[in-house]
Amino acid sequence: MLHGRQLLAQGDYEGSLRESQRTLSLHPDSAPADEAVFNMGLVYAHAGNPKKDYRKAMGFFRKLISEYPKSPLVEQAKAWVGVLQMTEKLSQTNEKLNQMLDQSKQVDIEIEERKRGKER
Repeated sequence: MLHGRQLLAQGDYEGSLRESQRTLSLHPDSAPADEAVFNMGLVYAHAGNPKKDYRKAMGFFRKLISEYPKSPLVEQAKAWVGVLQMTEKLSQTNEKLNQMLDQSKQVDIEIEERKRGKER
């Protein structure tokens, strides 16, 4: 599993995922399966990953919590789930604010057009 973490540290996200999946397939019910699942969560949560996917990351962290409850990584996985949930909520809020801003700009444009029409 060390190789998967090294690949992640080097920015080889696909390679890290492949290595983690290989480890998981070889040891599905015992260590280092928990580390492999945790690493897959990290890959999908990594800010530098162009294919980051917070929902997939949360899925892997939740899998770790439920399927490997005695893992020493459970508390870290719980923390990651909390952070990712908050990040997702902030992203949704930001998207709504941007939509409201766009609507406001459109209203301003329409008001200006009406003003110009009355001035003629």
